[in-house]
Amino acid sequence: MAAVGDAAPPGDAVVSPASSRDVGLVWAGTSTGRLGDSVASFAAPVVAITVLDASAFVVTLITAAAWLPWLLVGLPAGAWVDRLPRRPVMVVSDAVSLVVVASVPLAAWAGALTTAHLLGAAFAVGTTTVLFQTAWAGYLPAVLDERQLVPANALLSGSEAAARVAGPGLAGLLAGALGAVSGYAVQALTFAVSATCLALVRTPEHRAARAPGRDLRREVAEGVRFVAGDRVLLNLAAHGSLSNLFLTGYQALLVVFLVRQVGLAEGAVGLLLTLTALGGVLGALLVQPLVRRLGDARTLVLCKALAGPFALAVPLAEQGWRLALLAVASTLVVLGITAGNVVSGSFRQRYVPGELLGRVTTSIQTVNLAGIPLGAVLAGALATAIGTRPALWLLTAAYASTGLVLLLGPLRGRRDLPRRAVATAP
Repeated sequence: MAAVGDAAPPGDAVVSPASSRDVGLVWAGTSTGRLGDSVASFAAPVVAITVLDASAFVVTLITAAAWLPWLLVGLPAGAWVDRLPRRPVMVVSDAVSLVVVASVPLAAWAGALTTAHLLGAAFAVGTTTVLFQTAWAGYLPAVLDERQLVPANALLSGSEAAARVAGPGLAGLLAGALGAVSGYAVQALTFAVSATCLALVRTPEHRAARAPGRDLRREVAEGVRFVAGDRVLLNLAAHGSLSNLFLTGYQALLVVFLVRQVGLAEGAVGLLLTLTALGGVLGALLVQPLVRRLGDARTLVLCKALAGPFALAVPLAEQGWRLALLAVASTLVVLGITAGNVVSGSFRQRYVPGELLGRVTTSIQTVNLAGIPLGAVLAGALATAIGTRPALWLLTAAYASTGLVLLLGPLRGRRDLPRRAVATAP
């Protein structure tokens, strides 16, 4: 297939915002949306803590609510999205998210914001995110040449990482100048930009032909069977679920820990998270050289497995030099996660037949992301029972051990990932 707006280039694939008008629009829309997500991920716990005086458990429930839709609607969403053009799904998802997110600052400014409102908004945006991300996973391979998937995902992951760098700092500045809820207003604006950019893309989407009259439950089952029958995909999904369980657990407590126990101001927390997010930029920059030198299977396994142990610096944090240790270690965690995600995402887009990609993606993501709401609730329960710092020790130690799932799995000893799976007849 041709690139967005252009023929596939000879030799090494190159994808940049300057490649074509449509590539620039996709990049701009996605990057802006990621900036909004980054701002809101910092704003949500700060609003809960400073505006509603919420407990650590309630703060973690907000994280859980944002990811719970993957468990509830993930599987049928994949089959449903496979029936539709992906770009309109993404545009409508952005538009609905805009309305929901804008309701938070409006309620706060009217003095009517409640914990239930924050939880409901997190759940609603989480639901639209399921649809958007499922459509997005199938959209790139529908408009890009196969050789362009890794550079395209690296470009977009680099932009996402840059957004994560800018987001907490921007949210911290906004919280100090305009109040914590202003972060939600910024996120609403970024949803508007993302929807507009995607609506202006002209490149047609290549879609596989589908047999008419297919049953939704049967299509969902096909995606589940495909993942269950593939050792590599199943291993990646299992690792994702376990790592997300403990990674999200300790990250759900991080802002509470830094504000209430370490004693940092909101702006200082935002700056610290900004420095940490630089690891995502480095991971996106390093992933292609690492793949060329080590192979994509080794790069994926090593980056994800080595990221975990660095998280053990988190519960050591105190004022002074230990904050610098936390920043460096967390940067390396994010570097490994980002590089590994670029490889695994590109592998899935290349490996899975296009007519199954939405269903396979949501099947994997349902397993992969199931750990996130569970991890957030677990973290809140542990912090309530034994205290925040001891809870962080348990969660980071468990996260450090999850790399064994990959190191001992079917990719052990392989240099490269398999190239293409074959869809079996139902």
